[in-house]
Amino acid sequence: MTLNTRSSSTGLRFHRLPKNVLASSLVAVFACSLIASRIRAADDSTSPAEKQRQLISVLQSDAPPQEKAITCKKLLVCGTKDAVPALAALLTDKDLASWSRIALEAIPDPAAAAALRDALGKVEGRLLVGVINSIGARRDAQAVPALVEKLNNSDAQVASAAAAALGAIGGELAAKALEQSLRSSPPEVRSAVAEGGILCAEGFITGGKPAQAIKMYDAVRQATVPKQRTLEAIRGAILARQSAGLPLLLEQLRSDDKARFGIGLRTARELPGAEATQALASELDRTSPDRQAALVLVLAERNDANVLPAIRKAAGKGAKPVRMAAIGAIERLGDAASAPLLLEAATENDVELAETAKKALTRLPGEKIEADLLARLTKSEGAMRLVLIELAGERRIQAALPTVVRFTEDPDARVRSVAVETVGAIGRDNELAELVRILQKTQAPKERTEIEKALLTMSSRLGANCTPHLLPLMQNNDDAMRTVALHLFPTVGGPTALAAVKSALNDQTETVQDEAVRALSTWANNWPEDEGVAEPLLALAKSGKKGSHRVLGLRGYLQYIEEDKKLLNTDKITKVKEVIPLIKRPEEKRLAIALVGAIPTPEALELLVTYAAEREVAEEACVSIVNLAGGNALQGAAKDLRVKALQLVLEKSSRNTTKKRAEDALQKIK
Repeated sequence: MTLNTRSSSTGLRFHRLPKNVLASSLVAVFACSLIASRIRAADDSTSPAEKQRQLISVLQSDAPPQEKAITCKKLLVCGTKDAVPALAALLTDKDLASWSRIALEAIPDPAAAAALRDALGKVEGRLLVGVINSIGARRDAQAVPALVEKLNNSDAQVASAAAAALGAIGGELAAKALEQSLRSSPPEVRSAVAEGGILCAEGFITGGKPAQAIKMYDAVRQATVPKQRTLEAIRGAILARQSAGLPLLLEQLRSDDKARFGIGLRTARELPGAEATQALASELDRTSPDRQAALVLVLAERNDANVLPAIRKAAGKGAKPVRMAAIGAIERLGDAASAPLLLEAATENDVELAETAKKALTRLPGEKIEADLLARLTKSEGAMRLVLIELAGERRIQAALPTVVRFTEDPDARVRSVAVETVGAIGRDNELAELVRILQKTQAPKERTEIEKALLTMSSRLGANCTPHLLPLMQNNDDAMRTVALHLFPTVGGPTALAAVKSALNDQTETVQDEAVRALSTWANNWPEDEGVAEPLLALAKSGKKGSHRVLGLRGYLQYIEEDKKLLNTDKITKVKEVIPLIKRPEEKRLAIALVGAIPTPEALELLVTYAAEREVAEEACVSIVNLAGGNALQGAAKDLRVKALQLVLEKSSRNTTKKRAEDALQKIK
């Protein structure tokens, strides 16, 4: 089915055109597009009349069918009345008929239409169906009497094509014939007749004749036709009547038949006017709960503020699916006045319903609703307080922060928890300082964890501005407070935070020292440009108090070398060579290999060759050698060094893919 998207001023959309109206033409046009790429451009110096004469002579010659088909395609663009006889002669040719019809459909001269009408008595079967389709495509009103005769053709395809063409052409005579045929045509043709009738009715709508359209729609919907045609006619009959179609619309919405209810919902979306809106809103009280939700969605899609009272009523009570749909409609319509109703729903025990209401409250636009929520927050209690704190965070209401911070010390643990999370989400420096103060007073492990999480969120957002407010934690006698600070400093960054971490390496408590080492070792991941981390990491790698400290220091130092964009390649190699005696475990050797493998210098290749000789890391080294020696980035390396390195890969690697890459690289070098 091909959908015609044209619409009338009444909002009616055209019906789906039956495929037998234009199928042959579409197939031919597609074929044209495939052949067009092979057509050579015509000589621009030839006049249009001469071009057409040459093309006509091809059609009248013994040229092969393919050449004549291309010629018809050219006449589609430049053909005139003079080309009609030659094209008409091909209408009886089973191989070229569709090509000729393409051109005849496009030539505006009445002679083309006359040629197609004349062919009605000369062809039959598939060729006759094609001619009828072309007549329908031209909307040739003069062909209506002949097409009416074809409605009674014994060939069902011919009769169906005639019905479709009559619908496309439209008019009083076509409508009368189609209406009569609805009662007399055989079942195999009836669907096409009904579809033709619907097309005809849509033509009346376009022509400003709603009364004739209504008559045709009614004839189709009252006839014995396939259900889909009945539904299409019902839709058209309602829309053609406009507000007078409301009784018929409500009849569908009240029908026990799901398909009729469905077409009623579809049509309800299209039928304009406040009267229709009011009727649909009133229907909410009459329909069953299982249908109310669908009707609420339709009302929301009409974008008419007059439906809000009915939608609010549906949102406030009744079945859950209906309330969910109504709350969604309130969100869509941006109804800030519904905030009190939504707040009540957001405090209910049904989690899904409450979350839907909170989501709507989060998305409703406007400063007015934020002012309303803020005013309620200061006076709230219980479940309502929880919801309002949450909304303050979701809507990022900065003005709510003083009140929310006060609630971080609320007697209710649930309120404290939500308040801390909200402060973490939208708080600034001052609020961070308040959380630090509260953290130092709090003894409950769960709440400490929640506050730390909020501080981490704020630290990542606010950066080094947080450091002065976090330093009191480092001065606290509680080991846990100093540990929290060490968790936060790598996120904050900056020289002050780094200095605090370095100082904690000598903390009086071993566990705090361990945390300081971990913080320092991850510093390069967050702040690779911070050169100040290099010295303490290298010191840890060389002389850390514990083996684990030395390992973490070495790893952090290698990470710093790899990530610091300020370091030249030569500097990186120098620094790696400096710590090679410290790199003893396979894990750190692999880190070194990954680091060195990204440095395109001869010195890096030499280091990789050294590691390729070590069984535990040979495979990783071999892969890095192939990447480096076989790539284009490596500069200054002697050919002998590259060859030696790649030959070592062939000797040491156990992977065929790596060996194959090495062999290919050697071939390129040699």
